[in-house]
Order: sequence, then C-alpha cells, then structure tokens
Amino acid sequence: MQQLVVSPRCSKKNLSILIVEDEEESREALRELLSQLGHSCVTASDGLDALEKLTENQFSIVITDISMPRMDGIELIKRIKTDFYDNVDVIAITGHHAQYKYTDIIKSGASDFMIKPFSFDELEAKIKRIARERYHLAQLKQLSIRDGLTELYNRRHFDKNLRHEATRALRQQYDLYLLLIDIDSFKYYNDKYGHREGDNLIRGLAEIVLANIRKNVDSAYRYGGDEFAVILPHAKRHQAHSVGERLCTKYKERNLVPTSLSIGMAKLKYFSDSLEENLQVLISEADKALYRGKGNGGDQVRDNGCEVVSANSLTL
Repeated sequence: MQQLVVSPRCSKKNLSILIVEDEEESREALRELLSQLGHSCVTASDGLDALEKLTENQFSIVITDISMPRMDGIELIKRIKTDFYDNVDVIAITGHHAQYKYTDIIKSGASDFMIKPFSFDELEAKIKRIARERYHLAQLKQLSIRDGLTELYNRRHFDKNLRHEATRALRQQYDLYLLLIDIDSFKYYNDKYGHREGDNLIRGLAEIVLANIRKNVDSAYRYGGDEFAVILPHAKRHQAHSVGERLCTKYKERNLVPTSLSIGMAKLKYFSDSLEENLQVLISEADKALYRGKGNGGDQVRDNGCEVVSANSLTL
C-alpha cells in the first residue's frame, strides 16, 4: 500500500471497522489511517480470523483483501452475507485486478471494490458513502418497525422479534415470558372523551410500559388497537408477574376511570419441533389468560398455568 498522509479531518459518522489483510504492514497502515479519522478499528490476518472477530464484536464495515491464506476474501464475503445478513457492509481490495471483475465481487456480496494501489481519499469517500447509506437505511427501518402513535415497535416487528427471541431461548434453555396487555373499558372511554383523548391514553400507557421494563433486555410492542405486548427473556414467573402488577399499579395512578389493565402472561414451552407451533401455543395461552382476567372483572394479571416442558431435545 502506498504511504499516505492523513489530514486532520474527522468523519461525522464514526464507524466500527474490521480490517482483514494478511500483509502486516498494509494492515497496520490501514488501521492507523482509519483510526485518525475517528473510526474504531480491529484487525484480522485472514478470513478465518475475521469470522472469529465478527462473532465477538459488532462491525459496520469490513475492509478485506481478496488473496489471503486459509480463507480468501471471496469466501469471507459470502460467509458474512450468509451469517450476518445485511448488518455488515464489505469493501473488497486486491492488487490482482486482472483476476477479479468488479461485477463478480459485487455479486458475491461486497458493497464496493478497490484495486491496489489506491488513494486514501478514494477509500475515505467510499466509507462516507456507505455511512450515509447505512444511516438512511436505518431511518427507513425504524419507520417500518415503529408504531406511529406510540413509537413502540409494531405488530410486524413483534412477529419477527418473537421468533428471534424464542429461538435463542429454546436453544440456550432459558425462560421467556410473554405479556399481552389490554385496556379495560377503552371503547367507553374513547366514545365518551373522543378519539384525541383515547390516543393520549394509549400514548400514556406506552410511556408506562417503557418505564417499567428492562432497557435493552425486554421489548414492548403495540400489538393492535388498545392491545400491547411485552417480551421478557431471561425472566422467572415471579418477575414476569411483578412486571404485570407494576404496570397495572402505575396505570391506575393516572386515574383514567373507568379504564384499567388486564394482562395475560405465558411462558414459552417446547411442545413441538416446529418453532411456529411453539409460538402459536405461547400467544394462545397468553391470550386466554388475558381474557380470563377481563372476564373476571379486569384490572388484574393472569397466568396461563401451564406445566414446564423440557426443551432438551429441541433442534432448530
């Protein structure tokens, strides 16, 4: 790699970057240059080393050489796209420009391609372009998974994330609870005070839910209409019940008569080799518990009461 002097500029979008290069001098030169731009850089000596680093850390961009021992850059790019989906962008670099075509590199899953020797300004421009695209895609993703009224996650994201959380819980054999929440007498309240006040009530409940679950562990959703859902991984029965009771109490403190909360809770169990069937049972049991509570007068948390079933034989 040609020696370059870095100007004291700093990128507005500082990124976590993994540099994969078997030549130590080139690897360290890239690391130093990108670090001076404010990016957080980790290095790997080849594709296998890179995969280990990718499982241990989160990276926005991987900059990889193509020709490397053990696992080359093409195979690494394919593995990144298979194992890490679209969460990581890849810039491929090579000195063997006659051996690799731009279109072939892009088809393998790379976001961009450069031929050695290249100027650092070129690399910086490509990183900035990727940063802009990642930002705009993240904004669009947030819009697609958020409920417009409450800014909680929406039902579509609930369906996706529940599968993800359930898969991990069953594989690693830890408890996961689902809470389904419904506002008692909401229709009466909405008819009496109008839709604007009804919307304010729903927004207020969303605030209560977010304030009473574990940040970056639990997740809250607007399930539909005046129904909400909370996913509680790594939670025991008494903890899940305590969350439900706390939500009921905090809601009642707002004195939004005649409304109150009914909450049904259920624990994920292994009933079938089919993940979808296990999820259907989970949602069904939480829903049944919810409506038992509503039928019993509301303002309460009800459990599904199912026995624990071992997930030792689960294969996903």
